[in-house]
Order: sequence, then structure tokens, then C-alpha cells
Amino acid sequence: MQRLVSAAACAVLLCAAAYGEAGKPPRPLPGVFPARHGDAPYMLVAAESGLYKIAPRGTPMPLMTGGKVTHIVRTADAAGEHWLFATSAGLLSSRDLKSFELYGGQIPRHIVKEYAGGETRFVSEAQSLKGVAANPSNPLVVAAATRDAVFLSRDGGRRWANLGYSAKSAGTKAVAVADMPSGAATETVVFLSNAIAGLSYIRIDDANPRWQDLSDGFEKVPTMGYADEIADILPVLRTRADGTAYAEVYLSQSFLPCVYRLDWEAKRAEKIYRGQEPAGTIEGLCWTGSDLLYTAPGGLSRLDSATGKKRGVPAALRRRLDALKRVPGPIYAAYIPQKLSGFAESLLLKELWLLEPDAVHTAYAAAAFGKKSVYMPANHGASDEGISRYLDIVERNGLNSIVIDMKDDFGLLRFKPEDELLRQKGYVSQHAIRDDFIPRFKERSVYLIARIVVFKDRHLSQYGGGKYAVWDGGRRQPWVGIKSYGGEDEDAEYYDGNWVDPYCEEVWEYNVRVAQELIRKGFDEIQFDYIRFPTDGLNLGQAQYRWRGSGMSKESALISFLRYARRNIHAPLGIDVYGANGWYRSGTRTGQDVELLTEYVDVICPMFYPSHFEQSFLAHAPAKDRPYRIYYFGTYRTSVIARNTVVARPWVQAFYLPVSYDNAYYNADPKFYIAAQVFGVRDSVGRGYMYWNNAGRYDDISPDIAEDTPYPGEDRSVPTPFKASAVQSPVSAQGG
Repeated sequence: MQRLVSAAACAVLLCAAAYGEAGKPPRPLPGVFPARHGDAPYMLVAAESGLYKIAPRGTPMPLMTGGKVTHIVRTADAAGEHWLFATSAGLLSSRDLKSFELYGGQIPRHIVKEYAGGETRFVSEAQSLKGVAANPSNPLVVAAATRDAVFLSRDGGRRWANLGYSAKSAGTKAVAVADMPSGAATETVVFLSNAIAGLSYIRIDDANPRWQDLSDGFEKVPTMGYADEIADILPVLRTRADGTAYAEVYLSQSFLPCVYRLDWEAKRAEKIYRGQEPAGTIEGLCWTGSDLLYTAPGGLSRLDSATGKKRGVPAALRRRLDALKRVPGPIYAAYIPQKLSGFAESLLLKELWLLEPDAVHTAYAAAAFGKKSVYMPANHGASDEGISRYLDIVERNGLNSIVIDMKDDFGLLRFKPEDELLRQKGYVSQHAIRDDFIPRFKERSVYLIARIVVFKDRHLSQYGGGKYAVWDGGRRQPWVGIKSYGGEDEDAEYYDGNWVDPYCEEVWEYNVRVAQELIRKGFDEIQFDYIRFPTDGLNLGQAQYRWRGSGMSKESALISFLRYARRNIHAPLGIDVYGANGWYRSGTRTGQDVELLTEYVDVICPMFYPSHFEQSFLAHAPAKDRPYRIYYFGTYRTSVIARNTVVARPWVQAFYLPVSYDNAYYNADPKFYIAAQVFGVRDSVGRGYMYWNNAGRYDDISPDIAEDTPYPGEDRSVPTPFKASAVQSPVSAQGG
């Protein structure tokens, strides 16, 4: 059995495949793969745990294990048909499913820093491919995309050219390539879906090809001026009377249940289907020969492309899907040959994790699921009165958990450490928790979450002469963000807080040692906050990261830290992220790319505070229901972006800020403002929530709501089809 291995080892194990001239016309792709791959028809399944082959009524047979496989593509070169697989080792090609050759050497890799046993090394790893697709009328031409670049191959995937990118911000969702009608001829076009920019395209054979945006006709989130994310792009072959082929393109959306046909001449989308649910996902578009199949929460659906009406899925295909579920999940894609599909075409299904929307595929899902928490300022845990008060808040409001700072925004430790490294580098606040803090909450079966502020750390930034600090090279001192430079006679105004270098492995070790000791003391879960880069400061361009390895990005810094943390923390692990990073598939400025980071954590905690979004955001009538909408759609979006590999547990705004919306609605009815957010979480993907009030004032929160309690507002959204109430064990417990 060939195993997925690191890129370096894979290069040694590669088996050479025949290669011909790129310009030679390929043989057309058959509906059933060539008989040399075995006389019996079989299915191929791509999953988190590897690549599998399944014969009818058979058990999964592993072909590659030890790494993730996300995409399956059937393509060809001058030597004939072959498979392409997007894997955690890179883009692999195979003709016989026994030997695999590494393709895509021109696609840039990213650099990850690994730290173990006091030793540091840098590893070059394949970037995650967000999409790979072959031109249906010319399988020599293949497009692939990373989070921030698009690549084109004209020889079946062996060699690639960089087409650049359509948007200023990263966030790829899908890519496709097709021969589109252009008068009596055709033109080859690459399509790209971006999380913020919508749909873009580039005519690759133009003298000066450039990306262009296309947004007309796509449904938009109310109050937003751009199309919501395009989930998938499917070119379908059509034939003119003279026998020449061209493509007709279908598209769907990630968070709205819509399907479109692209009017290429008018450069606009025509909606052919809209589901009834306010939030929904239509993924993995697939052509049966006459209809569209797509993956949606809970199963496959079938759509008549001419009328937009839903049709039944054959029972035989449903049985094939049941067989796929035998593969250790989550599963991402499957190839079903025509003999088994029940249709005139073989099927290439995608995003199959949606088949089990209730399953949370993470190591500690069962422990982290359904936690309803309140944030407790650390100094309140230093007194008997404070502990008693929060025990009462939890019990009175039907909660089951608290979050408390154990390393705060200034880097102060709120407990007395035993670890010598923490004694050496840390500083214990005079308001450390009492010795009986943990036992008293445990007696009431309260789940304890330790909040650890990671990269915003004034104390550690000053340690050792600033060796760990984000550095101001001009001033030759730890960097601090400047709010304003002031006038001639005024000093500059600074933001409150210093930062340590997210690339620094010694900073990682310090924070992980904090987490390890807290788990030993009895905390149930670790929550990392400020796990990001600084974003504020007129002098942001002066910030220097002296621990950064050559070729490392912001995203690879956070991946490196979380990978180290995951290997060394044997407990549920969560991270706080900006609300925008839970709403969009992008880690712009902060490095917080949720889709990338979920591989290493169990809980994502987006801060969907209504006060922090633009005040017009989702403020359409009835405007009072805006908090409900933000949490309803936001919680759903985070879960979809994370592909159900984490528990989405958002922070609820239980505080007032003097912004226009809060002035109008929070002041008028704070209990409704806060409760509406909780109802939004419940009606969306209700897996838990956390109240945040920096001062610990919770007079305006209400007891937890039951599943059958009607939302008291006017804009009553129905529960999403993604509604979850179960968890599933992972393939292998990371760190457990």
C-alpha cells in the first residue's frame, strides 16, 4: 500500500508515469474508467484519513493513508487518462492507483516551523488546494487554486503557470476551467470564487489576460453590496449543430440555498433554484447527463436544470452513499462510475462531509459540545464573594461553564505556577485565583475554560531586553501601535498593549506550558485569545518579526504554533477569532484563516458582536432583529467554513458600546438585545455560546432558552437544515 508521506519522502517514492507531448489531442474521458484498473466497477473515496476504493457491497480498501485527500479529478495527457488527487502531501497523479507521482512542482509551498525537544526545524509543505478542476472538453487543461493564487496546467497537471489572483484578499472557495462560447468559436476561461469578491474570470488566451469580476444576478446578503460566496462552479458540455462543443456553467452558493445558470453573453447569473430555508448550503454540483446533483446538509438532492424543480434521488445511489459512510470520516469527495451511479454519466461528488451535518469531527467534540458559559474577570476568582457570585450566575441562568483569564491581556498569570519555566518568565498577579477556586466549581459540575491571551503580552515583551517582542526597528525597542502622533507640543497616543512575536517558538513553549499546568490543576479546556498579529497602529509598517523564518507567512506562523500546541495539550483546545474571520473565508491582516486553523483545534469562538460590525450591517427592517440575524447566519457560516471539524461556540455581546445601533437598541431593551443573540445561535447551529462582559456585569442576561421557546422578535428564521445535536469521534484523537 502506498502511503501519503512528506513531500521530501514522497519525491523518493514516486513511480514515474509515461508522459507525452502536451499538444497531442487526448482521448476523450470515458464514462467508466479503463478496464485495466479492474474489471469490477468500484468507487473512489477521498477522506481526512486517506484515499479508499470500494467495490459494490464491499468494505473500504485503503489505497493511501496517513494524510488528507480532498479532491479527485479525472484528466488526461498525451499518454492517456489518469487521476489527480489533491492531498496533504501535494498534488498526486496515478494511472493504476498503485503508484503515485508528485505533480505541481511549480505551485508554491509554505514554510512551517516545527519545535520539539528544544530543537527547531523548518519544513516545506504543500499548500492546501481549495479547488482542482479539468476542462471537460479538453482534459489536458487543468486549473487549481490555493487560498490566494490560481494556477493553470496545459499538460494534464504536470506543469503549472501562475495566473495571479482576482482579489486583494485571500479566500478561494472554488475554481473551474471551460471552453465558453464566443460567437461561432470558443474561448478558454478560468473561473474563480473568492470569499469577498464573488465570482471572477480570466480569458487565458488573450494577449493580455486579466481577471474580471462578475457579480450581477447572484443573491446578496441584505445590506451587502457584493455577491455572497460562490460554493461551486460546474461547466457542463453542450454541442452545437456543427458538432463543436462548448460549456454551459452552473453555480451555487455556500451559505444561501441558491443554484444559478451563467448567462455568459450577458455576463450575469440567472437563478434557477432558491430553497425555502434562510440559510443553507448547496455544494458539489454534479451533472448526471440530464440533471444536476448537489450535496446539501443531510444528503444529496437532484434538480431539473431546465425547470429548477427538485427530483428524487435513485435508491441505488442512496445505497452507494451508505457504503461511502464506512470510510473513516470526514469524507470530502467520491467518484462513482456510471455502472454504479444509476445515471448516464459517472459521478464526481464533492463536499460529502455535509452528508452528516450532526457529526462534529474533532478529537474532543463530546467534551466541548453544548457548553453555555459566562466570562468571569480573573480578579473575581480571587475572593470568596466573587466565586459565590458566579456560582449563582451559572445556576440561576441555566449555564454549565465559565471562562476565566489565567493569563490576561497584559501577560499576568492569575494562578501560582509550579513549572520552573513559568516561575522564571512569568509574573503572577496579586489577584490570582483562590486555592479553592477549582474545587468549588467542580463540586457543582461547572466546566472550566482557561482563557490564555497569547501574543498580546506586555510582560513577556519586556523579558530579556525585549528578545520576544514584536520589534520597532527604527526606535530599537518593543513595538507599540500608535493611535495618533499628536501636534507639535503633544506626545503620540499609543494603543494599550505590547505584542510578542507570533513566529517565536519560545513564546509558543511558554504559553503551552501555561496551558499544561492549568489542565493538571483541573481546568477542562484551554481557550487561546489574541492568537493573531497586531492590526492597529499608524506605525504598523514599522513592526518587525525577528523570529520569522524565510518564506513563512502570518498563516504559517499560527499553524506552526497551533500544531505545536495540539501535540502538547491533551484537552479540548479553542481559539477566539474576529467575527469577520468567522463570517468570511479569509484571514486578512490577522492570519486567522479559520479554514486552515480548524485542523488543530476543537472549538472556534467568533466574536460576532453587533457593535463591532458596520452599523448598517444586517440592519434592514425590522432593525431590532439585527443581533438575531448576525448570530443566526454567523454561527452557520463558521460551521460551514470549518466543514464541521470544530464546535462553533460564539461570544455573545453582553456589554454596551456607544455606537449608533447600541444607542438605539441596547439602551432601549438590553435583555432583548442579548437574548436575541442566544436565540440566533440556538436556531442556527446550537452547540453552545459564551457571554462576554469585561467588567463581569450580567444583570441583563436571561436564563437559557429551551429548544421549543419561540423567538420573541419579528424576524423568525426557521432552524437551519444544519441543526446539530450530536458529535462523532474523530479518526484519531489529536493529542489525546
